[in-house]
Amino acid sequence: MKIGISGASGKLGSQVLDYLLQSTGNIHQIVGISRSPENAPGGVEGRKGDYDAPASLVDAYQGLDSLLIIPSADLRPGVRGTQLKAAIDAANKAGVKHIVLMSASGTKQAPDASVGGAYWQGEQHLIRTAAAWTILRMNYYAESMVEEIQNSVGTGVLAGFGSEGVAYVSRADVAAAAANILTGSGHEGAIYAATGPASLSGEQRAALVAEVTGKPINFMVVPTEQFRKGMSSMGLPDLVINAVVEIKSNFVRGGFDIVTGDILQLTGRAPRPFRDVLAEMMGTNSHQ
Repeated sequence: MKIGISGASGKLGSQVLDYLLQSTGNIHQIVGISRSPENAPGGVEGRKGDYDAPASLVDAYQGLDSLLIIPSADLRPGVRGTQLKAAIDAANKAGVKHIVLMSASGTKQAPDASVGGAYWQGEQHLIRTAAAWTILRMNYYAESMVEEIQNSVGTGVLAGFGSEGVAYVSRADVAAAAANILTGSGHEGAIYAATGPASLSGEQRAALVAEVTGKPINFMVVPTEQFRKGMSSMGLPDLVINAVVEIKSNFVRGGFDIVTGDILQLTGRAPRPFRDVLAEMMGTNSHQ
């Protein structure tokens, strides 16, 4: 089987490649597709493919039995949705037998210019046009939240817009789930939700941070505009601020407040608890 990863140079794509190399050996041919194919690791065929150049994708996707499409990190309004539709069209044109799309928990109809709108457009276009497809909706990355915590722990405050419930999932668990969909069978037409083992409120998250670091920290609800001003004072561009505000608003609306057994089903192992990822990244003993 020839398996392609589109977006192979990103954090998730790199981990999917690593998982495939370690778990399948030489059973499958693995193709890493990105704008920098020369950086493909040993054992992976690098192919150049650019989401903004659909013709390059048609060439890059040739001969693939299964393909994972990972959205880009481009936050310009409407761009990612256009990119995803172009990638799906290219995969169909290239004759890819099974297309797997990375999406996000809580995806529903949303404005094209929003972060969620890109996932909605991608999912709908995939379902309408692909002969065989699977959607893997990821919850919010545990690693991304820990990075935010690392920037906030010195202030003693973790900020949010209201009561939260998020089942943070590790990137490694998402990568393993995606790899097993690509190499397995019986996944056509399925929509999976890759989540952590438990949904945590903002207060529970703060308590874990205090426990792991030994430093007092509280969860505080702040007005959206106050949060915006704080991020702006840090020199962050409006595109990033708007994306973060949308995601944190989705936390409050319950878009990531879902716990499933899909990681266990797809990988054969339970997902990592948020505490373990937190302790590892903060450089502490997760079992202290």
